[in-house]
Amino acid sequence: MFVSADDIASSDMDWIREVWATARARKKSEGASEYLLVIDEVHKVDNWSEAVKKEWDADTFNDLGIKVVILGSSRLLLKDGLTESLAGRFELIRMPHWSFEEMNKAFDMDIDHYIFFGGYPGGAEYVNDERRWRRYIKDSIVSPAIERDVLQTKTVYKPILMKQLFELGCSYSGEEVSLNKLLGQLQDAGNVTTLAGYLNTLDESRLLCGLQKYAADKARRYNSVPKMMVYNTALLSVQKGLSFNKAFTAPKEWGRWVESAVGAYLLNMADEYDYKLYYWRDRDNEVDFVIDTNDKQIAIEVKSGRRTTNEGLGEFTRRFNPQYSFVVGSGGVPVEEFLSWNLGRLIEM
Repeated sequence: MFVSADDIASSDMDWIREVWATARARKKSEGASEYLLVIDEVHKVDNWSEAVKKEWDADTFNDLGIKVVILGSSRLLLKDGLTESLAGRFELIRMPHWSFEEMNKAFDMDIDHYIFFGGYPGGAEYVNDERRWRRYIKDSIVSPAIERDVLQTKTVYKPILMKQLFELGCSYSGEEVSLNKLLGQLQDAGNVTTLAGYLNTLDESRLLCGLQKYAADKARRYNSVPKMMVYNTALLSVQKGLSFNKAFTAPKEWGRWVESAVGAYLLNMADEYDYKLYYWRDRDNEVDFVIDTNDKQIAIEVKSGRRTTNEGLGEFTRRFNPQYSFVVGSGGVPVEEFLSWNLGRLIEM
């Protein structure tokens, strides 16, 4: 049984109880030993988690065998409800941004267009009309994500500052930028602590992340200059304002898109495979991404066609002896292949 709270008044506290009762009746009438109830956009109902808890506990007590899947488009609103009222009663199934494989199978999108236009399926039909595509991403993806998901669940004293941080941070994707430098470019007054808190919120929303520098001493990791990284390269493309053709034919710019596409893939898989993602730099030596899991490291350097090389991988290997170290892109694993890898198998080996 599938139901959606899209057209339900937020104050209708009885709606969840009513659909649950209907599911019980249908299960009984069909003589089924188990029954599946799917509730979509549940976060649009006020105090939904308390209602779900009450009905779930009643089913558990009576051993009714009704399984429930709760869906929602607001990550933070769902997360708050789950952790506040449903502790010990749920398993979280994470659904990250669409991967290259998914966009390729669904829309026949090639690797270069995926790198630029990212993994928002709703925007796939507009890739040949970039102006319309940009409006769609800004109006239908970015604005609701910040104005609904973030501002309704977090105490944000300076919403304009957060919006500016998001826009500027996305445009710097793939670059190391100190919060002090960002603060100097923002129009709204604030401080580094405020920015760090807002960046963490954007990370929780799976929009923008500030990667920390890898270090053997864990305390040093959290005092490093963050490397901005988007969770979806569409966010970089919208904020940079370059067309696909201009970005693709500018080697230095395209290198940042390629790096951001690899970084976005690694970020989106981090929850699924339970690893931490970092970057590493020591003077002129750098490694774009370091996967850290169970005291094992995997070092990844991203190279586009004309990008200059550095000795970062070799130096990192000598210092930290990672389980794997390799190049993605020119002279290494093709980007298209890497974005289709099963990272779980790589980590488990």
